[in-house]
Amino acid sequence: MPERDIIVVGASAGGVETLTTLVRGLPPDLPAAVFVVLHFPAHTTSLLPAILSRAGALPARHAEDGEEIVNGRIYIAPPDRHLLVERGVVRVTSGPRENGHRPAVDPLFRSAARAYARRVVGVVLSGTLDDGTAGLQAIKTCDGVAVVQDPADALFSGMPLSAIENVAVDQVLPAAAIAPYLARLARDTTPQDGPAPTRGTDLTGDVRLEEMDMAAPDMVVPDSDDKVGDPSPFGCPECGGVLRELREGELVRYRCRVGHAYGADSLLAAQSDGVEDALWSALRALEESESLARRLAARPRTQPTPGRGALRWTGAGCAAPRGRHQTGAGTGPLGHGYRRRWRDTFLVRHRVASAMGLPPCPGRQRPWRMPWSLTARFRTP
Repeated sequence: MPERDIIVVGASAGGVETLTTLVRGLPPDLPAAVFVVLHFPAHTTSLLPAILSRAGALPARHAEDGEEIVNGRIYIAPPDRHLLVERGVVRVTSGPRENGHRPAVDPLFRSAARAYARRVVGVVLSGTLDDGTAGLQAIKTCDGVAVVQDPADALFSGMPLSAIENVAVDQVLPAAAIAPYLARLARDTTPQDGPAPTRGTDLTGDVRLEEMDMAAPDMVVPDSDDKVGDPSPFGCPECGGVLRELREGELVRYRCRVGHAYGADSLLAAQSDGVEDALWSALRALEESESLARRLAARPRTQPTPGRGALRWTGAGCAAPRGRHQTGAGTGPLGHGYRRRWRDTFLVRHRVASAMGLPPCPGRQRPWRMPWSLTARFRTP
């Protein structure tokens, strides 16, 4: 009878310290393979294998695509790559980000649950938001074991709390007590080696097993009619596609057509970042528009326009045809209302900056009156 010989671990902020404590307590003859995902910036070098190798008796290394799974080793997801588990081999892929991360915890947990079912132990450690919750639910659905670090013991309690609130976890332990528990599980036999679920069967309620393939290296995007979940009113923060809502009991998640996935907390955080990015883009565009309007309004002279006669400088900041009546400051054949456009842009920029909590724009605190349509559109509470 096989043991619980597949241990998958996910961590984020504060995870290095917690992983060091966990690895230090694992015995050198552990009859299980350990797979670790730690959220890490994409364009940097990870020293986590060296750190964990020094901390404990088990050798740690970055996983390589296609290598054989061997007990007594720690396989770590490289930066900007998902770590997946198949029967007997490790897969390293560049699939779509999940919860804003690559590597992400959920793909590792889901793939392990699919490949090894009851033989999997999932561990969620310190981190923010909710990555790992959906994957831990998949492990539990396949009769695996769910272990979560005690939120009071974690440096960042977001991931542990999300897992506890949404998954029927088996153990909530401090970091120092997790390693002895894992070693005991690895030596205990499971009552039955149940097969992994088959393709097309229900895994968790309305979520079909096809979702497990989204991070796979040979992923094929199915037709929209075959997609899991119902369309939601939200767009994907990564690609702008429609997010489909996936419900597993009280757990709600979102996934787009190409595979970007979010928990509710991660989606809210991504949308907040998107709003800030849009405000900065708006502020940048308004400042460029104001600068251009200032330059056009302050031009000392202009070139004659064919067919309109010679142009002259009116002293009001714009060009007008010689011999014609100047109808208002800032009007003329080279553009209409440079000064008016500048003052309208100034006020919009002032309001956008105020909405972002930035200092007031330089210049007058109460700029000229702007058109009603823009006033209504950019009115702040």
